[in-house]
Amino acid sequence: MAIGCDRPDFPGHRLHKLHIMKKIRFGITGSGYMARTHAEAIRRLPEDAVVVAIWGGSRAPALAKQYGAACESSVEALARRSDIDAVVITTPHDMHIKEAMLSLETDKHLLIEKPMATTLADCDRILGEAARRNLVIGTGYNARFRVNPLRARELIAENAIGRVLTMHFSLLYDLGPFNAAVMGGTKSWLNQPENIGNIIDGLPHAIDLFRWFTGAEVKSVSALCRTFMPSRPLVEDTTIALIEFDNGALCSVNTTCALPGPFPGQDLRLTIIGSTGLLELDAFGDMHLSDRQGWRLASRQPPVNPEDPNLAFGDVRMKAYCSQMSSFIDGIRGKPMVMGNGADGRAGVAVCLAMLQSSRERRWIELA
Repeated sequence: MAIGCDRPDFPGHRLHKLHIMKKIRFGITGSGYMARTHAEAIRRLPEDAVVVAIWGGSRAPALAKQYGAACESSVEALARRSDIDAVVITTPHDMHIKEAMLSLETDKHLLIEKPMATTLADCDRILGEAARRNLVIGTGYNARFRVNPLRARELIAENAIGRVLTMHFSLLYDLGPFNAAVMGGTKSWLNQPENIGNIIDGLPHAIDLFRWFTGAEVKSVSALCRTFMPSRPLVEDTTIALIEFDNGALCSVNTTCALPGPFPGQDLRLTIIGSTGLLELDAFGDMHLSDRQGWRLASRQPPVNPEDPNLAFGDVRMKAYCSQMSSFIDGIRGKPMVMGNGADGRAGVAVCLAMLQSSRERRWIELA
């Protein structure tokens, strides 16, 4: 029987190989909302992955216990563990570079929640060390795995709307629910200047989708960035921007967390106008296709409810994170990786920093 199972044409061959394939062993830095999200994604992939250790934050002991992992006393101790193959970084933005370099220097693959880092120099340090050690970098652009963005990319590739001409992105992000006591913590660290501000926290998702949909790169940007919230005087909370792509496409951006309350349907909304049709995409709702045949539903994302602690770790929201984690594991195993890679992570940071520079200097910024 064992000989038969090893034959490529044997019906159980693929399953047999899956069971003998080594699990990817993970460490996680951070213990908040996104740390739990990735721990839950790993838990849902028992054939492929296991959480070994967690470090960082007051919730780390409880999170480690919940997922049957060790709780490390320092990031250095976590990085030194020989029973970890990959590290997921979910800490505040300014901490990413230290944790990434420690992990890479001990030969760990990395999945880094966006933004990859807070400077291009730090992004380049991470990319350089990963390349030198032949390690995989994944960037947490989970929107790639939602129903509507996946379908939008397919439609654009099928030429359903012709050549992409213009895009508009709206990210109107109410921080209130995420700072509520029921979420177990706050995002108050976003108010610290070392973490840059609202723009680098949310906008990389949109930059990634623009590039992923079209295959184009950002050529130049112009932006006005402002602070309207008295509670965060040291960082930007609102940006209005224009983007020029190297294929001639144009894009406008409206992103803010200075909201007096929720604005359903605008959490991550894209309008994409092509030469023969258009897409109106709500990443957390419906996507419509319009052309000379009329306006019609193209796809629908079931409610994700990221702001509801009772629903956020259910099947609907977690599906994208499980798919992303599976893609990262594929990359580690030498297979093609659908998720954002290190270069994609750097691109998001580059555009956000260029917008902040444009606002300071009141001019267009050209990207290399």
